[in-house]
Amino acid sequence: MPNEMINPFDVDGFNMTSLCAAINILPNMYGRVGQLGLFTPDGITTRTAVVEEQNGILNLIKTQPVGAPGVYSKVGKRKVRSFVVPHIPLPDRILPEEFQGLRAFGQTNVMEQLAVVMQKHLQTAKNKYAITLEHLRMGALKGIILDADASTLYNLYTEFEIMAKTVNFALGNAATKVVDKCREVLRHIEDNLKGEVMSGVRCLVSQEFFDALITHPEVETYYKNHSAALNLIGSGGDARENFPFGGITFEEYRGIATDEDGNSRRFIAENEGHCFPEGTMNTFKTVYAPGNFIETANTPGIEMYAKQTTELMGRWVDLWMESNPLPLCLRPAVLVKVTKS
Repeated sequence: MPNEMINPFDVDGFNMTSLCAAINILPNMYGRVGQLGLFTPDGITTRTAVVEEQNGILNLIKTQPVGAPGVYSKVGKRKVRSFVVPHIPLPDRILPEEFQGLRAFGQTNVMEQLAVVMQKHLQTAKNKYAITLEHLRMGALKGIILDADASTLYNLYTEFEIMAKTVNFALGNAATKVVDKCREVLRHIEDNLKGEVMSGVRCLVSQEFFDALITHPEVETYYKNHSAALNLIGSGGDARENFPFGGITFEEYRGIATDEDGNSRRFIAENEGHCFPEGTMNTFKTVYAPGNFIETANTPGIEMYAKQTTELMGRWVDLWMESNPLPLCLRPAVLVKVTKS
């Protein structure tokens, strides 16, 4: 029928599969932690992530006479820990005003314009999830994962029954041997890799810590008499993204976001920093649980889900986006907090 009205959102391009694919291929606007590529994604089929810890026991092997029985290898004790994956929904709504005038009565060939409207909403959701995931990942690097309201989701030190490590760099004291502090950090991380590998150690620090570090007399003297200073000058003189000293790459981190109540929250507190190993194989993961839909039950979770439905009277289109992520550090003993003083 020529004047038959067709709901333009009731087509394959706006079904759940298409929307999920669309939102997951939109550009990621992650912050610095996401750019570092530390956290490998891992989709699970349940709402709970189970972490099995087996403490490997390393023993010195005593020499024996030829033909003598050897000493059987000891197997470490296993511990199983469960983590409920956070559920982060984000409802949205598309009103007729957003595409009013794009189509005449009975016209159905406006899919391109409607797709632009839909993409705008999906991109906005993607950006919100990006900063949320950055906040969660930064929490995993600190060992304490916080929710948007600053409440604690998981304290990894408590969960894994270990003591948090803090090194006071005492940067307000000109006599402090900063390189000794760096070695303390490195040795602690190396001792707690427990069979893991790393390519180096990075430390994301607040601007207050960074300024105190680069103006400390020992650090200034080192760079005045070292060829590495030429590299810093050659990069434009701004070394905040890559300042190597004492075997650690220091980087100023300025992550900040506003919660739903309008409170600004810095991801790293004033005068602090957090060190962690880079180039690991299995230390950092982001677990994704399946979406809270009938069709996604018992399927491997993906980064984000999106679904739409038209209001009963056709007055608007409701969007439902959700993500179910849990960034984890499986070896929180390798995390080191540093303080300025």
